[in-house]
Formats: sequence, C-alpha cells, structure tokens
Amino acid sequence: MPKKIVLAYSGGLDTSVILKWLQIKYECPIVTFTADLGQGEELSPVKKKAESLGVTEIFIENLQECFVKDYVYPMFRANTLYEGSYLLGTAIARPLIAKRQIEIAEQVGADAVAHGATGKGSQYKSYLSLERMGIIF
Repeated sequence: MPKKIVLAYSGGLDTSVILKWLQIKYECPIVTFTADLGQGEELSPVKKKAESLGVTEIFIENLQECFVKDYVYPMFRANTLYEGSYLLGTAIARPLIAKRQIEIAEQVGADAVAHGATGKGSQYKSYLSLERMGIIF
C-alpha cells in the first residue's frame, strides 16, 4: 500500500473522482500536481477544488517555457503529425507532465504516482508507455 501519492490533477471530473477514490482506497495523503501549459483562466479553480477535497499539498507549476522550448519547437521541426494529418496538441505535453510529477514525488517523499486518464485516451497510453519503460510504477 502506498504511503503518499502524487496525482496529476487537472481539477476536472476524472481527476477529482480519482482523487477521492485514492483517498478512500489507500487512506494516505494525496499530493496534487497541475502543470500550467498556458491554459489561462481554466487553472483558477484548481487549487480551491483540491483543497475542498482535503488536499494539503498542492503544486501548480508554470511549465510553459520548458514546454515550448523542449517539446513544441522540436515537434514542429520534426513535422510530427498524428495519423499524418494534425499536430499532436496536448499529447506532446504528457512526457513533460509525467517527468515533473516524478520529480515532485521524489521531493515530497511519495512512493506512488497516479493520473485520471481513461483507458482509451492518448494520456493513458503515454503513462502506460512510461510505466513499461520503468519510469513510473
């Protein structure tokens, strides 16, 4: 059983439900991490929502510069297209979010990480790939 979990948290329905489920299932502290990639006002209610669900350690970090410099620009230079027709969009952010989530887990002494992705989306597949590579468990 985990002693502390860092949840990649958007403040939306999926991650809010999984947050509550993790609290009940594992009876341990949940730390939330939200990456600011330029969402703007969408991030305003995230902290208040996490607090209302009993979270005391909340990380909301501006990763915009790193995202553009290390992920978006290389994607453009490589002409990366999903299914040959459109840019990857939010999927390109997943490795950065997971990387920072792991760093926060180490910083706060967490022994587990979680996400609220459904089993069919690209977010889930990104985390599954990281799990297979031994980066997250």
